[in-house]
Amino acid sequence: MTHPLAAPLPALLPELLPYHRMARVSPRHRWWRPVLGTGFVAVAGVLVAVLLYALGSALGAARGYPEAPDGTVEFGPVSGTALDLLAIASALPVVLLAVRWIGRRPAGTVSSVTGGLRWRWLGLCGLVALPVLAVTTGAMLLLPTDDAAPSRWAGWEVFGPALAMLVVLVPLQAAAEEYVFRGWLAQTVGAFLRSPWWALVPQAVLFAAAHGWGTPWGFADLVLYGMVAGLLTVRTGGLEAAIGLHAVNNLLAFGISAAVVDGLKSDDTAADAPWQVVALDLAGIALYAAAVLWLARRRTPTRTVPAPATAPAPVPVPAPIFVPAPVPPPWAFPDRHPRTLDAQPPDPWSPTLRDPQRN
Repeated sequence: MTHPLAAPLPALLPELLPYHRMARVSPRHRWWRPVLGTGFVAVAGVLVAVLLYALGSALGAARGYPEAPDGTVEFGPVSGTALDLLAIASALPVVLLAVRWIGRRPAGTVSSVTGGLRWRWLGLCGLVALPVLAVTTGAMLLLPTDDAAPSRWAGWEVFGPALAMLVVLVPLQAAAEEYVFRGWLAQTVGAFLRSPWWALVPQAVLFAAAHGWGTPWGFADLVLYGMVAGLLTVRTGGLEAAIGLHAVNNLLAFGISAAVVDGLKSDDTAADAPWQVVALDLAGIALYAAAVLWLARRRTPTRTVPAPATAPAPVPVPAPIFVPAPVPPPWAFPDRHPRTLDAQPPDPWSPTLRDPQRN
């Protein structure tokens, strides 16, 4: 027979939280914290970017940069691209502050379930992405274009400084986008819903919308990229696979643009891609995802973390009931005085109790 106070074994084990549920890893989690944090990330991210552009414009005007037709400062392709990348990268500290201050949990819990960025796993994912995306990007260069003017080599005096700037800032820009979409937004939805699919779809659509409305093919490409990057994040327990893919892809794209004359002046984004480019891009993403998942099965990175233990409710223990020993009534022993109930019973062989005729 089972004791009534005994709990079943599964109830004693903590819940294992996957990456998209990490907002609930803090004992101080409340339903309103992810909602408030999302508003903070949106408002603070825009304000910080505006301040950076204002500061850059003031410095550019002070140094005598020319004015563009729209009234802004014309920095040139390299400096202008650097300012754009910095404005996007500024969202990274905003997300970390939201996780720490509003989410009341360690900032590293948005990086992975281990509480920090797993650098060896990130480097391995980057090494996997480099040859795969290099092949697909090279195939894109062989596609026919509508531009009649051939591209001209910019020269090392232009390409060298541009490449150095891109190597420093593009990984920060790519990581910031991953922390916002695959990180904060996915964990915000996961704070309310258990299924990872509910957490992956909204961030993928918002990621595509943030790149602008170009061709339907380009928008679909960005949505599918966001879904694959989000799936890799959940399956590997962190943002490393998504950051590796995003950083290498952007480095190749920006590097090719910087290698040609006025290539960095183009306003085209991935949302403007034609279907031929989208087909090659999706092929590269699929190959990368397959390779990362294969490596994840062999190396088994940590994918879950136990939920915070909650103290069980104390079981009320009833106070002991004192039951006094039964006291015999006075008439039980007629030869005793009521006040001497603890006296010994009379001895039948006592002389006072013998038959008087035998005396």
